[in-house]
Amino acid sequence: MLLEDKNVVVYGAGGAVGSAVARGFAHEGARVFLTGRDLGVIDAVAKEIVAAGGKAETAIVDAGDEKAVTEHLDAVVHDAGSIDVSFNAIGISPRGLQGIPLADLPVENFLRPITTYSQAHFVTAKSAARHMIARGSGVIMMHTPEPARLPLPLVGGMSVGWAALEGLNRALSAEWAQYGVRTICLRTTGMVETPVIDVVYGLHADALGITKEQFTSAAGAMSHRKRPTTLAELTDAAVFLASDRASAMTGTVANLTGGIIVD
Repeated sequence: MLLEDKNVVVYGAGGAVGSAVARGFAHEGARVFLTGRDLGVIDAVAKEIVAAGGKAETAIVDAGDEKAVTEHLDAVVHDAGSIDVSFNAIGISPRGLQGIPLADLPVENFLRPITTYSQAHFVTAKSAARHMIARGSGVIMMHTPEPARLPLPLVGGMSVGWAALEGLNRALSAEWAQYGVRTICLRTTGMVETPVIDVVYGLHADALGITKEQFTSAAGAMSHRKRPTTLAELTDAAVFLASDRASAMTGTVANLTGGIIVD
């Protein structure tokens, strides 16, 4: 098991990405601490993990609230002894943020993803790093879709917010890798299995005057392999990158876009 005896905290664990990655971590032997705003949702994920033989615990935590995050991590360390991996998978609704030309987008709607993502990721990374630096090891992980790098229309401030996360990933590594704390960003395409992408593609299709099926097909055709990233592919990569086998990787973006972006 790649993550045996590791303690992992997942933020946004009730979402499609957070829950899939949490299950993957648990399957590889990690003890996962699931956080989110809806206890019922993350409790359901925890029950699935436990039923499959894994170890999972839950707590209501707002990832943008430094006090709440700090107190939760202190409790985790007191109970489990360490935090080995912090994976932030929070998301926000795309309604009112995407599918709108920049010239028509209200300033507050442009800024919302930039400030929300930047604050939450900085808070969770900073709070975890306090414990990781003291132990001399740890992995901080985040996830972005391809507009973080690829210029696409009608994405609003989302693309800027995601690009900020990739920049934050590099900055954190520059300061913390020397203390044994690695930072990794996983970049995927939009994943059609997730409910949020169903909404996003609908917004873009409406704005372009085409059907959602047509937009989905066109988006998938952009990659070299002519299909989008899957949740399973993201999960497998996250598990490997969180493990000690990826010890030389830090401050980098794992490109899982299937060729939409070629580094």
